Amino acid sequence: MGKKKIGVISDTHGLLRPCVPRIFQGCELIIHAGDIGKPAVLDGLRGIAPVVAVRGNMDRGDWAAEIPLTEVVKIENIYAYVLHDLGSLDLDPKTSGIHAVISGHSHKPAEYRRNGVLYLNPGSAGPGRFNLPVSAALMEIDGETINISFVNLLDYQ
Repeated sequence: MGKKKIGVISDTHGLLRPCVPRIFQGCELIIHAGDIGKPAVLDGLRGIAPVVAVRGNMDRGDWAAEIPLTEVVKIENIYAYVLHDLGSLDLDPKTSGIHAVISGHSHKPAEYRRNGVLYLNPGSAGPGRFNLPVSAALMEIDGETINISFVNLLDYQ
């Protein structure tokens, strides 16, 4: 076991920015927390690393019907629960053995801990909206330690 680098992205809304492959280079996994927009986004991400994705409220059509609303991902000794809208969280992460909850939807990058559980929203990586940053996150897992760094995607244009 060594350090694992995970790319976390959300709310692409059909846009996979050209800088994302460079930023996620060396990631062992990419997590997309919904509002993908179109299947080409997932195809592009799969060209970088394996992808776990959940469906967002804007993901519609036959291609999106196959994408789950939630997903549990095991990375080393860490269990992450992935969903699009944190408001629809329907379990107690702590008692469920979840170490991290990853969501999108709000377009606001956020990282905080509650009851020993990490909550992460990478922000929106798609078209800029609402005067919010255009961002993604890198998650580094080392044993049971999780470190997060946010990336302003506009710095790479």
